[in-house]
Amino acid sequence: MGETTPDVIICMDDLSEALETRYLASKTLAVDCETLGLVVPRDRLCLVQMCNEDGVACLVQIRNYRAPRLKRVLEAQSVEKLFHFARYDLATLRHWLGIYVAPVFCTKIASKLVRTYTDGHGLKDVVRELVGVELDKQQQSSDWAAETLTPEQVDYALSDVLYLVEVKTKLEAMLQRENRLELAKQTMAFLPTRVALDLAGWEEHDIFSHRSR
Repeated sequence: MGETTPDVIICMDDLSEALETRYLASKTLAVDCETLGLVVPRDRLCLVQMCNEDGVACLVQIRNYRAPRLKRVLEAQSVEKLFHFARYDLATLRHWLGIYVAPVFCTKIASKLVRTYTDGHGLKDVVRELVGVELDKQQQSSDWAAETLTPEQVDYALSDVLYLVEVKTKLEAMLQRENRLELAKQTMAFLPTRVALDLAGWEEHDIFSHRSR
């Protein structure tokens, strides 16, 4: 295990045994990834950040692309993993670490299914409305492959997972109110297949469309 701050534990290449045990005992784990860009096969995975329902947060800096403890946690059927735009993160984790994440709840999908009164479904928009917190996104395009993360990068990475549990709870209540919760669950259950299509070359093609191209 690496250095710590008062709010987050920073690890190198994998979770510690203690964090693995703690996360495997959790009901919910918010997860996000930072990469060198947005093209999965080209832009390598640099960081995986996590926070459980008790606020135990961790950043894992990835260097050697072997993370067996992280894999066990993210594939554990007993722990629900929360993402905002899970489609990208699941593809990244599968391509770079061979991790098949499940079960999954995507707050962006949930937002699009129930917050139909707005087109603002980015994490910043959702957290602002549902939690009342203004996220600082200035570090979004910074160098996540740097050997040592800056305090600003650490704060940014932490903020991407810190509020997801609360966001999920509020979105679920809204989905239940509008009788769309089961639809959301079915959509999220399809995510692993959607990711497989993306990684196989159908990322930009809608195979469900009537159009020939």
